[in-house]
Amino acid sequence: MTLESSIIRNRFPALQSGAIFLDNPGGTQITLSALERIQQYLTTSNANHGGAFHTSQESDVILDNAHAAMADFYNAARPEEIVFGNNMTTLTLHISRSLARTWKEGDTIVVTRLDHDANITPWVLAAQDRGVKVRWVDFHPEDGTLDVDDLRAALEEKPRLLAVGYASNALGTINPLEEIIPLAHAAGALVYVDAVQYAAHGPIDVQALGCDFLVASSYKFFGPHAGILYGRYDLLDNLFAYKVRPAPNTPPGKFETGTQNHEGIAGVLGTIEYLEWLGETFGGEYSRELSPHYKGRRLRLKQAMSAIRAYEYRLSRALLDVLKSISGLTLYGLSDPRRIKDRVPTFAFRLNGQHPREVAAALGREDIYVWDGNYYALAVTERLGVEDKGGMVRVGAVHYNTERELKMLGDALERIVRHKQAI
Repeated sequence: MTLESSIIRNRFPALQSGAIFLDNPGGTQITLSALERIQQYLTTSNANHGGAFHTSQESDVILDNAHAAMADFYNAARPEEIVFGNNMTTLTLHISRSLARTWKEGDTIVVTRLDHDANITPWVLAAQDRGVKVRWVDFHPEDGTLDVDDLRAALEEKPRLLAVGYASNALGTINPLEEIIPLAHAAGALVYVDAVQYAAHGPIDVQALGCDFLVASSYKFFGPHAGILYGRYDLLDNLFAYKVRPAPNTPPGKFETGTQNHEGIAGVLGTIEYLEWLGETFGGEYSRELSPHYKGRRLRLKQAMSAIRAYEYRLSRALLDVLKSISGLTLYGLSDPRRIKDRVPTFAFRLNGQHPREVAAALGREDIYVWDGNYYALAVTERLGVEDKGGMVRVGAVHYNTERELKMLGDALERIVRHKQAI
């Protein structure tokens, strides 16, 4: 059963405003079940951790349930492999500091120019602190795909770590992790995956990928502002944690420093409940394929993300057609419709003679929300030669968007082009 837009959109209160939200790569709108969980937490179980009274005990149950829910979403082996934090950036800065204690002067780590800066600079800073070499891996500017040959050459240096994205937040490219991770492990490297841009668009299975760490932020997949890290339990257990003395000495608590954003974590639980509903309602056709590998909530979540991915293939094709039809538009990244499965529906472009902020502002006046600039993918805009020119305009669809909205985007872009030509 294909996704029904009217049913889906009713689960997102912000969509009732009439605006067209194509700023999703920077943050999606929040689902009603997450909002209800946040409100319920703050009104019935708002307390600190570990108390000998009802609201504290209820709070701890909710936090435990949220860890279990995210373990199911990532298909982690156990809830203790899930670490909550403020966001992906903060979690990565925290883990990079811990991992760097295991590095020695003269070691090498690998980062890529296709990544968000949050999966680059924390590692570069840690490397500087420890006297470690940073090896950069390039991407192909012509289509926005990672240079796997360059990565293979980098891995010949036997690095301690590979930091790599699941999907580019600027160009939408999905990296071939199934190929990359075994290569990195064979070279002796740990693999840290930034899944922030991918998490809203397809199923994640950390055990099948074999990654050592994977991190995403729930505000990028229909939840509140919260970061969620997966780490292999043996690694989390053995790593030194920068924490205060009374904090737990075992994961995940040793890395969840201070009092957490409990209501936000409750909202993450609500987000997973929404996705579970979606999988049960619209993902039945994937049950036969997935049921040998997943059961219960894990199955329903994989059904949900499989249904979302299939629907978004249509959106990607429609968005690609729209953008290709606009006179004077330069599209960056994969533009071959035969390679839709190698990208998420996140597209970056420039219009001839127009600054990206000018284009984004013109669309904003028509209640079509898009991003401009570098979106913290600084290495991408520098490599493409557009950083000093205002970066690019970025549009990104998710499963609550419709093909009609994408047509309205195209109509608005045509008006912008005509207006510029008339001046």
